[in-house]
Amino acid sequence: MGTSRKQLDEWKEMLRSRGLRATAPRLAVLGILSRATSPMSHGEVAEALEDEPWDPATVYRNLIDLSDASLVRRSDMGQVWRFEAAFLEEEGAHELGHPHFVCTDCGTVACVDDVEICVKKRAQVPKAVKRQAVEIQLRGLCDDCG
Repeated sequence: MGTSRKQLDEWKEMLRSRGLRATAPRLAVLGILSRATSPMSHGEVAEALEDEPWDPATVYRNLIDLSDASLVRRSDMGQVWRFEAAFLEEEGAHELGHPHFVCTDCGTVACVDDVEICVKKRAQVPKAVKRQAVEIQLRGLCDDCG
């Protein structure tokens, strides 16, 4: 399943609006992450692009550049960073996306959609929690490991 010309043009404009050049590796990384069903590690993204002429270091640098531009979300999921498309979210969506479930045995990561976390106005929590500038992870055993 490829990326349409219209979509590529939109992504090029989006990259340029964030001060990034619209290079082939960046567009390829956006394409891989836009089709992913869960956050991907750098190794998984590099493997998905193994037929392309870019080495894993190039893929990594582009993941970091896209993350710094807030187009890709980078999350610490145990022993490895995982990346997911932030540029696909609806306008006004939670700044850091949705919660994730991380299996403490096999390391599988799954998106937990349609979950809302509420913080009561009088809750004694850091300001970052009230601004929703935090990352929520559920950890435990997945169905296969549990």
